[in-house]
Amino acid sequence: MIIRGIIFDINGTLIDINTNEGSEDIYRAISHYLTCQRIYMHRWQVRDKYCEIMDNQRRESAEEYFEFDAVDVWREFIRLNSANITLLPPEKLGQMPLFLAEIYRGISRCRLQVYPDVKNVLEVFHARFRLAAISDAQSVWALPEMRAVGIESFFNPVIISGDYGFRKPDKRLFKAALSAMKLEAENVLFVGNDMYRDIFGARQLGMKTVFFSSNQGRQKMDGVNPDYIIYRFAELKQAIDFFESQ
Repeated sequence: MIIRGIIFDINGTLIDINTNEGSEDIYRAISHYLTCQRIYMHRWQVRDKYCEIMDNQRRESAEEYFEFDAVDVWREFIRLNSANITLLPPEKLGQMPLFLAEIYRGISRCRLQVYPDVKNVLEVFHARFRLAAISDAQSVWALPEMRAVGIESFFNPVIISGDYGFRKPDKRLFKAALSAMKLEAENVLFVGNDMYRDIFGARQLGMKTVFFSSNQGRQKMDGVNPDYIIYRFAELKQAIDFFESQ
């Protein structure tokens, strides 16, 4: 196999991340912030309205693999409460949805770090191949988190599902990455940690796949078998040797 590019999943493959979206601390902090903006809501009211708006996004979408838009959720949240915040400067009002999405993620996040050997492996591969990333995530979260752990410069493009309204295994995300890389599927490997979203998704387009058996993601799926399995990220070098020898 002639390998010209590698596409990586992000969370659970490159980044070891843990979040707790059910934490009351998220909604308590946002409730306190909103009080300063003339919006008076208890934390459970903030939580319920947030979930209601997200559910509305889902119902209004025709996508099989729906993905929500975190910033748009908070934009709608602010719109529904705009009668209370008419005295805010327009520029601040415009920035609030993004700021609230950042607060939400920051408080919900419990762990953020790359898996062992990720940076070393990426440095080697970046000199040899075109590298891209696809993530079921939100750009407002994923891109800053990639910068925080020092891996954002390795990838072009970075395809984030929240920008499209659908998530893996939708083939369109994989096609978008291949198109931006200007490569054919037969010359690209996909590396991921979820047997359904990643391995099944990539195989639909004919890409060879490497399954990283990490501490996250769906580990098994009937009828889906990756072309190679690794248990430590450093083993990806041996996987490359395997494919290039074929």
